[in-house]
Amino acid sequence: MYNLEILMGLSLLFAASGSSAFNPRDYQKSTATCQATNRAGGQETVVNIDLRYVDINPSAKTTLIMVHGWPSLWSSWANQIQEFQEDYHLVVPDLRGFGNSTHPGDVRSSGTMPDMVGDLICILEHAGVASAICVGHDWGSQICYEAARERPDLFPGVVGAVIPYLPSAGDFMPMEALVGALPKLSYQLFFNKQTAEAVVELDKDVRRTVRATLRTVASPPPDDFLKSRTSFLEAWNNVSEIPPVPFFSPDEEDYFIEQYGIQGFKYTLEFYTEENRHASWAFANMQGNQTISQPVLSILPKNDPVADWALASKILKSTDYLPNSKTEFMDGAHWCHIEHPQTFNALMRAWLEGVVGGKNAGHDEL
Repeated sequence: MYNLEILMGLSLLFAASGSSAFNPRDYQKSTATCQATNRAGGQETVVNIDLRYVDINPSAKTTLIMVHGWPSLWSSWANQIQEFQEDYHLVVPDLRGFGNSTHPGDVRSSGTMPDMVGDLICILEHAGVASAICVGHDWGSQICYEAARERPDLFPGVVGAVIPYLPSAGDFMPMEALVGALPKLSYQLFFNKQTAEAVVELDKDVRRTVRATLRTVASPPPDDFLKSRTSFLEAWNNVSEIPPVPFFSPDEEDYFIEQYGIQGFKYTLEFYTEENRHASWAFANMQGNQTISQPVLSILPKNDPVADWALASKILKSTDYLPNSKTEFMDGAHWCHIEHPQTFNALMRAWLEGVVGGKNAGHDEL
């Protein structure tokens, strides 16, 4: 098992030596055609969707499936791809409705957590993978936790960045009930109640939307960002041109804009609709098995403007449901894995070495 200080030192040395810039266009996407349910109008219609993913180093023994959040893409894992692609098999998807991964067609009720878990399973089957450690950021973390809860046979471990495990053990909490305590979740009311209007606002200037959202501690958004119930970008109205995303190269930012230009944000707000949230809660609550016994690493940022996730974790008693978990805190805002990749990667590598050990040679296929 690696010493964490040595790992961080090596990561910094590697970064200082000038690693080659990440070019998302160098990575070819595979396509898994998967069954999905369209629940528009209260009817259930099974359709096929195409889920795109990047498949890297398939001969490695241990697979990591990397799951992004909102508003993000597979390429947001650039720093982790460069760090782990020589040692692990990496499967890195665009979730349904993101990039050129298609969607069953109903954003309000056809994007539940069980739906997303089913997508991951379909992708792994297509990639010929028997099991994978699930690595998530933001909503991707919650997808990974749900995947591990539902299918411990397929997901033997979880790395959850930013958002801790949110067990469905208690009563369902409408977003209205949470905003009083967490005012920077107010934007989620806009996304839920005025979804069509929100999409129009987000799509009007995709670059402005992306730049407004992907900020750092050193280059933060306005204090009132995320506090409006009727607009996502209102707090930026007095800023004529939002500075570029601080942790992207110009080409990486351009790639984000191009990918969001394919479908826009139309289907990406599935995480925020009351129908999907309630269905996700009801499914897990009904099953009753909220404990995840597999190894879990939770990496929480100290400076996320959205919420104090460490406090949220305590209130929800997340670790009570994670008997084999480790929590690490690191500097950074909401995008800590991109803002401080050396720190994040060192924490993740040390944990992985403790869980899977040694070199990851050999092939793990169905």
